Amino acid sequence: MKALMWRAVVNGQAVQLSVPPTRLLLSLLREELELTGTKLSCGLGRCGACMVLVDGMAVNACLVMAYQCQNREITTIEGLASQELHPVQQAFMEEGGFQCGYCTPGMIMSVQALLGQHPEPTEEQILQGLSGNLCRCTGYGGILRAVGRCCNKMESPGQADETSSV
Repeated sequence: MKALMWRAVVNGQAVQLSVPPTRLLLSLLREELELTGTKLSCGLGRCGACMVLVDGMAVNACLVMAYQCQNREITTIEGLASQELHPVQQAFMEEGGFQCGYCTPGMIMSVQALLGQHPEPTEEQILQGLSGNLCRCTGYGGILRAVGRCCNKMESPGQADETSSV
């Protein structure tokens, strides 16, 4: 099978690789580009551990062929922050939005996509935006608090207005 010349922007960097047409985006990211924050779990698109952004939209990297992302912009968990944590990552840290951490990169990427589409999402939009991600440790309480913090639905400690009710 003849390899294809694959070009994309990955985490802000132009990338060009010779890729077999049967190569999954997930394996290209992990094996060729060594971006191992994108996790392999179910391999069937049911758990969300492999979630990345393609042109700002959340996609399961285990279901997408690399050639389908030709000339597109791909963002992995490694591409969200440079020197400091991204605000979504910071919110997960502050709100205990992870336990074992395996689902966390995919959850964070889904939250980032959600906030890109709905900067102030409703509860229904939040639940829909996270519906493709599973947390096997049942850390959903912390995850939902983290999303609330990200979209200003929740006040930061020490910043509550004295007249506000709890």
